[in-house]
Amino acid sequence: MKVFKNIFCRIWALWGLIIFAVTVVIVVIPICLTFLIKEPAGTETFRRISKLWMQVFLTLIACPLKVVGKKYFEKGKTYVVVSNHNSLMDVPITTPFVPGANKTIAKKSFTKAPLFGWIYRRGAVLVDRNSDESRRKSYEEMKKTLADGLHMVIYPEGTRNRTNDPLKQFYDGAFKLAAETGNDIIPTVIFNTRKVLPPNKFFYLDPHPLEMHFLPPVSSQNLKSKELKNKVFKLMWDYYLNRIV
Repeated sequence: MKVFKNIFCRIWALWGLIIFAVTVVIVVIPICLTFLIKEPAGTETFRRISKLWMQVFLTLIACPLKVVGKKYFEKGKTYVVVSNHNSLMDVPITTPFVPGANKTIAKKSFTKAPLFGWIYRRGAVLVDRNSDESRRKSYEEMKKTLADGLHMVIYPEGTRNRTNDPLKQFYDGAFKLAAETGNDIIPTVIFNTRKVLPPNKFFYLDPHPLEMHFLPPVSSQNLKSKELKNKVFKLMWDYYLNRIV
């Protein structure tokens, strides 16, 4: 039975790759045109196109997404959205399905991918992790993103969580950003992306329903970044354990 599943999931991975490649070609020109639109309207237009794209893609690969807690995004406010990170599948569902215009902190190296690199660049604040200067510039750009009326989406674990724990230890950046700017944090917990794209299996796609849960906002007022980090970490850890789907 396990052998048959492995064969199926690798065939399904090929199907997913074909669908992704075809749909990239379709959406790349409309998305590139959003560079011409003034912010934050340009990024919101990009998000809406990406959301439609991902709704089609996720349906065709049998990985429907359920989003819970959109009501916590108050109109007219911008948030630092922090999410767990278990799989490459996290990336295409965060930016499109966060309510309102937003950008994600992302690796600069991914922009080298043909066509997709342009799309990736459009929705991201880029950083070269090997460059201290790039880190400083990206931090200032994240502050400007919030000031321009966009949410900032950050994976505080830094890289994919390959452990058996609900979360890896958080880095300070997201919480320092929230404390300095005064923006509230919206903790976000994603479920089942590790089942769909297991980090220890190459070219493997296992269709499974996905869920993304937004938790109530956490105020950054009167809290130091470390206190804020510890508070959000505990909230997300407890929620994950109590709501495994």
